[in-house]
Amino acid sequence: MTLTQRADLTYKANSKAGRHGWLRLTPAYSINLVYSELEKLPPKSHIIEPFSGSGTTPLAASELGMTCEAREINPFLVWFGNAKLANYSEEDVSNTLCAASDIVQKASKSEGLDGLWVPPMFNINRWWDQAALEALASIRHEIDAYSGKERDLLDIAFCRLLISLSSAAFNHQSMSFKNQETLFEYDRETFLYNVRSFFEIVSDVTSRALSDRVLGEARVQHGDSTKPFDGFHKADLVITSPPYANRMSYIRELRPYMYWLRYLESGEQAGDLDWQTIGGTWGSVGTKLRERTPDNGVPIDNALSDVCSKILNGKSGEILSPYVRKYFDDMWKHFKAIYPIVKDGGKLCYIVGNSTFSGIEVPSHTWYVEMMKSLGFRDAKAVAIRKRNSNKKLYEYAVTAVK
Repeated sequence: MTLTQRADLTYKANSKAGRHGWLRLTPAYSINLVYSELEKLPPKSHIIEPFSGSGTTPLAASELGMTCEAREINPFLVWFGNAKLANYSEEDVSNTLCAASDIVQKASKSEGLDGLWVPPMFNINRWWDQAALEALASIRHEIDAYSGKERDLLDIAFCRLLISLSSAAFNHQSMSFKNQETLFEYDRETFLYNVRSFFEIVSDVTSRALSDRVLGEARVQHGDSTKPFDGFHKADLVITSPPYANRMSYIRELRPYMYWLRYLESGEQAGDLDWQTIGGTWGSVGTKLRERTPDNGVPIDNALSDVCSKILNGKSGEILSPYVRKYFDDMWKHFKAIYPIVKDGGKLCYIVGNSTFSGIEVPSHTWYVEMMKSLGFRDAKAVAIRKRNSNKKLYEYAVTAVK
């Protein structure tokens, strides 16, 4: 069978699915993949999601009445995942809509940026023109008066607004900026339109909040998934889509949200977080990669060393070769950490893509299988589920195994 790109197996499938579509986050994986695995399990099964990301797995599990413990290293995504998992009442929604109306009314009276907080993003005017920046700063100032569930819903809507007004285009992992000829022009009517559009976004966010009901128990905890999962219950299923070994920095895409919601204060802080993240590449990571000593004892070491030596001779090899090495060193630590919390007879399901650097394939799916087998997992296999893009060598795989 010829595989196609299949948008239904990507984040695009989530856009109209209630809270799953609250924010467009490109690295998110499809709810269709998650549901297809969860529906094979008995009721009340226990799920573990070690790379929670935008919270697709815990929300899907809770919709089906299952329990799910999730872990995520990015504090913004921990907040966002848990906001998705909350139950919202009619009163919560009514209060949020009233708050949004009040915020729009007050923010519309803004007369410039004086006295308003703006995040310390480098070259922020590349991201937003003056009318957009003033609208965001004035709305942010008014949202700060709220707390609790109202604040969560308002902040989610604010994230939607800030990205819709942005000049950035997230249609490629390298990211680009749209035409900026009118960047420094200011139009009062445009400013007012930007502010008023906030209420429409809040209306959509709150309607999605009521359309989904959380039936099971799920929670996203902050943590590093290369470390032991102390305190977690044993899982019937571990299902996740970890970062890929493709140098796509998730911090880079999340920057605008993280700065405006005050999870980031500097580029150095962003680089430090990306260094802790498996597959991170942002900021000072390049320098640290050059200085890093590879780990020993990874069961795929011979094949990994061979591929890394070939990548070293290609474009930017001095960065890409140690990057690939660190990625699989970290994933081996993760698999060792996850093994003790899988029930006997429990299943792993990892959605991951392969990669190429200078024409050299990095077969993540094959190496995942080998690492799982080395730990004693049975029936480990990788099945291609879709093509990823026009590059004929790149596919996405479901890597599964049983303990």
